[in-house]
Amino acid sequence: MCELLGMSANVPTDIVFSFTGLMQRGGRTGPHRDGWGIGFYEGRGLRLFQDPRASSESEVAHLVQRYPIKSEVVIGHIRQANVGRVCLANTHPFVRELWGRNWCFAHNGQLADFHPQPSFYWPVGDTDSEAAFCDLLNRLRAAFPSPVPVAALLPNLVSACAAFRKHGVFNCLLSDGDWLFSFCSTKLAHITRRAPFGPAHLKDADMRVDFQAETTANDVVTVLATEPLTDNERWSLYQPGEWRLWRGGECVAQGNA
Repeated sequence: MCELLGMSANVPTDIVFSFTGLMQRGGRTGPHRDGWGIGFYEGRGLRLFQDPRASSESEVAHLVQRYPIKSEVVIGHIRQANVGRVCLANTHPFVRELWGRNWCFAHNGQLADFHPQPSFYWPVGDTDSEAAFCDLLNRLRAAFPSPVPVAALLPNLVSACAAFRKHGVFNCLLSDGDWLFSFCSTKLAHITRRAPFGPAHLKDADMRVDFQAETTANDVVTVLATEPLTDNERWSLYQPGEWRLWRGGECVAQGNA
């Protein structure tokens, strides 16, 4: 299985600490050697870094680790290939334009007997993940010819994820740069950090940070991951079928499909 990483914050924040922990699982402390990627939103722009090499050995990953890009919404992924070749085209996260915004998507899981009919959006690679992303956007585009608030989209997002889940494991992160949507079919966790901030220590690397020294009293930062990344903090674990919508580090809607 692959692993996911996401962040929603109310101020531009770097994710170097969490990313450092995740990249160790890409071939060093975990088996996810088949590529990695991470997208950082900057307004409507999206900085996307990808490499089909293992993240623990990738020079591009080391660059991102040294380059503290600040963003309010981030989606990352490390891959253990089940469907599709190991190549750049099959490396998450995937990006498409819808209604003048960059939509970014990453998936953890495997879908069986899943062959949606291409419509406006077609997969570039040959993964079930990208096929699901394209099918999801095709559903939204068919239901809403023009942009609508995310609250109006939620029933369609949840319905599509519930349908994908019937084909297997479907844990995902999705964003248009304004909000971050998370859906769990088997495994997902999150932690929301706010004042008073404290120290955190990574599970997969001997690295510690004191967030008190790195933040202000008004900062709110939520990090999502397939497995908790730190060993001295209390993470909240999702239940199967649970979904949440995040904006500015806060959960603004949630439910169970």
